[in-house]
Amino acid sequence: MLLSIVLVPAVSGVLALFIPGKAFRRLILLAGGIGHAAAVSFEAWTRRPASAGAWIGLDAPGLLFLLITSLLFLATAVYTVGYLDREANRTVRDRQEGFFFRNEPEAVFIGCLLLFLSTMSLVCISRDMGLLWVAVEATTLVSAPLISFHRHHRSLEATWKYLLICSVGIAMALLGNFFLAFAGHGKVHLNIDHLLSAGAALDPLWLKAAFLALLVGYGTKMGLAPLHTWLPDAHSEAPSMVSTLLSGALLNCAFLGILRGHSVLGAAGLGRFSGELLVFFGLLSMSVSAAFLINQADYKRMLAYSSIEHMGILAMGMGLGGLAASGAMLHAVGHSLAKGMLFLTAGQLLHIYGSKAAGDVRSALNTAPLVGLLWLAGFLAITGSPPFGLFMSELTILKGALESGRWGVAAGYLAALGVIFTAMARTVLPMVFGQPAEDPPQAPGPSRRGSPLWVTAPVMLLAGCILLIGVYVPPVLWRFVGRAAALAGGR
Repeated sequence: MLLSIVLVPAVSGVLALFIPGKAFRRLILLAGGIGHAAAVSFEAWTRRPASAGAWIGLDAPGLLFLLITSLLFLATAVYTVGYLDREANRTVRDRQEGFFFRNEPEAVFIGCLLLFLSTMSLVCISRDMGLLWVAVEATTLVSAPLISFHRHHRSLEATWKYLLICSVGIAMALLGNFFLAFAGHGKVHLNIDHLLSAGAALDPLWLKAAFLALLVGYGTKMGLAPLHTWLPDAHSEAPSMVSTLLSGALLNCAFLGILRGHSVLGAAGLGRFSGELLVFFGLLSMSVSAAFLINQADYKRMLAYSSIEHMGILAMGMGLGGLAASGAMLHAVGHSLAKGMLFLTAGQLLHIYGSKAAGDVRSALNTAPLVGLLWLAGFLAITGSPPFGLFMSELTILKGALESGRWGVAAGYLAALGVIFTAMARTVLPMVFGQPAEDPPQAPGPSRRGSPLWVTAPVMLLAGCILLIGVYVPPVLWRFVGRAAALAGGR
């Protein structure tokens, strides 16, 4: 039953909120992640075409993002159990601000994590633009307590910025839904199947206005420049496992909302209009990200700006269509895996060195060899270096741009990628290989021991997956991302 994908984490989240016992709540977290993964796998294996007019259903784009979300959550659930155990009765000094982090009630944190998974799953299976809007708004409400977990003034500021900016964005997306209804002259339901079948009869002017509103609204949640301003603060201030879900899963959900609108315009013969907008905002996001990554001193903030870059790549690839759109869908998989790997590793670096400043992290390969190696591998993966999966997807998008004669777009794309690689290398490589400072920051004793299994196991799982699709893309995966791109309006 498709609703189990939403109900399993939702019920688990409610149980975690009200049932006492730390061990039991952590068991609920793991059980919720495993149960969700099992439900998604079953639906993927037995999937049938969604019934026309149904409120919920799974098509290729929704299933792709749902699979990514489920895998990332399972990895972060394992990490979170160990993180909460480590932080349970500790107070950790924030050296930069002189603030003591205090342990928040685990019930709220675990409950909101599971409800976050439930709402993102609802986004992926929604076949109605109104229901999708409600689900995206729900993700904002349940994820806000996760960002403010540490109760530091910076995390509280990031939470309020997240709520305010994304609420304005989601209001614009609601306006886009109204414009879609006007385009159908009140005779077409907001169900995606109805909109696609009636595409030729929809009013072109209202459709264009609807897509602009949807692009601004969901683009705010996705982190497309210049609507990205909440993202660096929220991603850098949230706990690392929350940052993983925000970057690797939530941004995909917002992108799905844009893709639904793009597919409707494609069915109405206006795909070029929406495609050009996606290309423009994609290149703009890459350029803004490149500018802010130069001399970036905070390595978690660096990863946040990297997310803006990769959302730009996704938008540009889908806007170009054809082969580039298939590459964009493959890129969504690679980015989510690599960013999850990096944020979880960043959390361990923060625990070891007690600082988010890249200048305070030196010789990680000697201090914590496995963590340093994973950090280096994650950098190579996220910058599209071979043999990792993002190299294949970025090359596919470039090939698609060249084949479609978009030489200027291809040049801008390559220039941005080059600047970003150089900027991130200047930050990451000294962290891995650089000589330690004369008086390096010292975290409390336990942090400098060998990395426990709950940290390394999920990160190595994600690293193995991103390496696998870089060495060999299974034909079934390539056909799947191609079908997802076509259904999402990639022509």
